[in-house]
Amino acid sequence: MASKKTKGRQKIEMKEIAKEDDKLITFSKRRSGIYKKASELVTLTGAEVAFVVFSPTGKPFSFGHPSIESISNRLLGRNPNPTDNTHPVLEAHRRMRIEEFNQLHNEVLRQLELEKAKGKELKVRLTGKETSGWWDAPIEELDVQQLLQMDASFKDLHNNLLNKIKQLSTNAPSSSHHLVNINQMPYSFSPNLTQLPDPSVRPPGFHY
Repeated sequence: MASKKTKGRQKIEMKEIAKEDDKLITFSKRRSGIYKKASELVTLTGAEVAFVVFSPTGKPFSFGHPSIESISNRLLGRNPNPTDNTHPVLEAHRRMRIEEFNQLHNEVLRQLELEKAKGKELKVRLTGKETSGWWDAPIEELDVQQLLQMDASFKDLHNNLLNKIKQLSTNAPSSSHHLVNINQMPYSFSPNLTQLPDPSVRPPGFHY
């Protein structure tokens, strides 16, 4: 079966976002990305960095190393404050702490991406695929109650299939070949079940 063709990775058009909620979400994500890149630049090169951004609602956000004040004073040609001349030992300790926080921040971001990926996978499982049903649930992740519910549902499915086979065998011409002897099937036949189950409908109380 030929795989479905897609348009591939497309370049997002750079233009102002129309919806206000989408603007705020995008601003928050991009701001975190800028903070991360600035922190990495400081850690890797010891550069002095400062920037200020205003959200769509006008709220300011700033980042500065070693501080916003020292960078702005240097930019404007002002004399630095006496407190900016820190002891080398304290400066080394401060840089070490910054690096630790950067590593922690990156690890949190990595864990967040992993949880997002797990959430997407769980959503796919809960909503189902075009060709899958509740029987595709990973049995190693189910508890005893869910396994018992699945077993009962499989038996119902089997009985439904037997009933359908009996209907087809009864309506088929007497000269037809390949008729199935339902008495040879491993489960007992249930004449009360006449409908095949919908793959998207899970057994009562069954979730994965």
